[in-house]
Amino acid sequence: MAGKFVNSETLPTLTLPKIGFGTWKIGGENAPDPKRDATSLAALRSALKLGYTHFDTAEMYAGGHAEELLGRAIRESTIKREALFIASKVLPSHLSYAQVLRACDGSLRRLGLDYLDLYLIHWPSAGMRLDETFRALNELVRDGRVRHLGVSNFDVKLLQQSVALAETPLLTNQMPYSLSDRACAKDGVLAYCQRHDIVLTAYSPVDEGTLKPTRALGVIAQAHHASVYQIALAWLVAQLRVIAIPMSANPKHQAENLAAGDIALSPAEMEQLNGPD
Repeated sequence: MAGKFVNSETLPTLTLPKIGFGTWKIGGENAPDPKRDATSLAALRSALKLGYTHFDTAEMYAGGHAEELLGRAIRESTIKREALFIASKVLPSHLSYAQVLRACDGSLRRLGLDYLDLYLIHWPSAGMRLDETFRALNELVRDGRVRHLGVSNFDVKLLQQSVALAETPLLTNQMPYSLSDRACAKDGVLAYCQRHDIVLTAYSPVDEGTLKPTRALGVIAQAHHASVYQIALAWLVAQLRVIAIPMSANPKHQAENLAAGDIALSPAEMEQLNGPD
């Protein structure tokens, strides 16, 4: 299948798509919004039909309702569970040993799944005991409720601690990363991930649809008969160990986002886009 990313060093059997599907605003924002259910389910069904296999959610999203809707859409599809890569995240207020185990069970229950392919710490929390958090996370992997571990919004120091505490290779650090937000490239997080075979999963990769086109971006998009958003995604996933999880409820935009993983930018085009943001 075209457009796939293979983490070939520490996890040679795992293949991840370059473009996944984020579920922030599915079913609501910080609390459930039933008025969004029809639109949210239509978006999830469309994404599954188009061929998305990596879905990223969290217990925070719509207060857990995003997980419920994703689980429903998966059950209604004809796609086999093993063909999907489902990720969820634990709230920063749930990082004690017992809370992590409870939170994971809650996510599995809402999703209607027996296991998660990836479970992440959503945000670091002041005063958190990472050793306790990873004691629970490692246990979840050992007993089969979780296949892989990750973190989100972690700086280099916290990444180093996480790598040391995880009994299995840390799969990813999820960070905001886009043409207009390159903080993780400037502060050393991206370089650390690339050196240590950790996938950087870019969220808000097109600034939630508000990406401001530059002249270079427009010219490159025209040359590839693509949208500026597709080129912005292609720039991200052309980088070593970077994947992206855009979200759209529009089937046309979903298809364009997925196709962006197959756009091959030339070195000269990459250099143009690598210029000042």
